[in-house]
Amino acid sequence: VQLVESGGGLVQAGGSLRLSCAASGRTSPNHAMGWFRQAPGKEREFVADIRGTSVHYLDSVKGRFAISRDNAKNTVYLQMNSLKPEDTAVYYCAAYLGTSAAMVGVYWGQGTLVTVSS
Repeated sequence: VQLVESGGGLVQAGGSLRLSCAASGRTSPNHAMGWFRQAPGKEREFVADIRGTSVHYLDSVKGRFAISRDNAKNTVYLQMNSLKPEDTAVYYCAAYLGTSAAMVGVYWGQGTLVTVSS
């Protein structure tokens, strides 16, 4: 499975971006598709994931970010609204079994940089 992210860039605080992650190869319905991020000098953290109709979010992005999945296109999206400077990070797409806290057989994308200016 290969994951390719796109959609990152520079945006002013309060603005919006939509990240896309296109998966090639087979992922099963049991695979969660998720987004993680890593800010400079910090550890990678979970942002959001989706499996079927079940979605989960990091508390600090609830109400601002929305994850969705187009199974026909094998693509997952992260709509990010009301962006804040603290959202600045490299965002990674992942496909995995298990949960975000205990991932099994995880595939990672190469990452896309999101920079939010104040």
